Amino acid sequence: MSPNATLKSLSEDLAHGRTTSRALVEACLQRIEDPAGEGRRAFIAADRETALAQADAMDRLRAVGAEPSRYAGIPISIKDLFDVRGQVTKAGAKVLSEAKPATEDAPAVARLRSAGFVLIGRANMSEFAFSGLGLNPHFDTPRNPWDRKTGRVPGGSTSGGAVSVVDGMAYATLGTDTGGSCRIPAAFTGIVGFKPTARRVPTDGAVPLSTSLDSVGPLARSVACCAALDAVIADSSLGNIVRASIEGLRLAVPNTLVLDRMDATVSADFDRALSVLSRAGARITKIDIPEFADIARINAKGGFAAAESFAWHRDLLNRYPDRYDPRIKMRIERGQQMSAADYIDLQAARKAYIAGVTRRIRDFDAILFPTVPIVAPAISELNDDQSFTDQNLLVLRNSTTINLLDGCAISIPMHRQGDAPTGLTIAGLPGHDTAVFSVSSGIENLLR
Repeated sequence: MSPNATLKSLSEDLAHGRTTSRALVEACLQRIEDPAGEGRRAFIAADRETALAQADAMDRLRAVGAEPSRYAGIPISIKDLFDVRGQVTKAGAKVLSEAKPATEDAPAVARLRSAGFVLIGRANMSEFAFSGLGLNPHFDTPRNPWDRKTGRVPGGSTSGGAVSVVDGMAYATLGTDTGGSCRIPAAFTGIVGFKPTARRVPTDGAVPLSTSLDSVGPLARSVACCAALDAVIADSSLGNIVRASIEGLRLAVPNTLVLDRMDATVSADFDRALSVLSRAGARITKIDIPEFADIARINAKGGFAAAESFAWHRDLLNRYPDRYDPRIKMRIERGQQMSAADYIDLQAARKAYIAGVTRRIRDFDAILFPTVPIVAPAISELNDDQSFTDQNLLVLRNSTTINLLDGCAISIPMHRQGDAPTGLTIAGLPGHDTAVFSVSSGIENLLR
């Protein structure tokens, strides 16, 4: 079975007896356990026996026509910050290594399990999801499948999950997105990542980064795969999306912020994507969104992530300060300096931001911009704190515009086969998830 298979093709192969869940799981486990592969870095834990037992159970159910869904038996990885009953939730951190195992699944995990997906392992991540680059000093950093010889970042924070999908160690992954953590690794590794409107999927049972910004979304091979997974974890009937016609689509490209500092590769790919869409009849309009330029001021004292993560971490930081990645610890501790008045001001600024951005984009079917303005940097370029900080802020910059909006967005590949992966973001207003999937499906079909 090809590691590039989609959920649709896998479900059809399972239904027609061309493969079995056990065969799929065994193939994924073989890739995870390959000493020459990235399994040891992409996964914090993989449970061979439990995964095989789940696979056998799904095969027995399908044999008697009792499979819980068409996707029953497909292996999926779970980001390490989600509770899975009987497992320790470390969130990519050393400080939680001795925590008690979870007593129940997070709701998103429970819904995947109920649909029959096989939970093949806990995927590595940036510590506490607090980085867009994907580095992890405790469990090592999964190498980006592109230019693995150089050793490039996978993108974060859903780093191991993205690598697990590209390398065929799972056919999808469950991630979170607070400032781009589904979309950035998707863009850097050449797959699809979706950030839903935050209220769409429960965040219970997941270690929080920012309760105001956190959202739960999938990474997979296609827009249709992400739509199917979103339907499961959102307990929604969306699932089968209607592909939008490109002709006549009203698409906005913001001039503000998101096109700044693009490298030559991303710029060329983005221009080519816009040209293809324009030739197909899309109506592309360049617009100013001055609110985007205001994000740096809004987040000057650390933003929601610093304030809300510090509230969650303060006891652990007092007891075990040396167990944190210093770069993550520094970002969390910024929240200690924020006052109640600062937090209230932050909420007011976000309200004004949402109102302003909404006025500017509500008449468009979607807005488009590069998911990340650069290709994945080499890990060796991030050894000093200043380089890490500069690159991390740049990588997070574009995607953060949608989290502050509480919009929905998807990143799809816009590069040519074999070239450095780059991502195109298609985004919409809060609650417009169905429309974003529809538009993205049409664009994906055109750019393939």
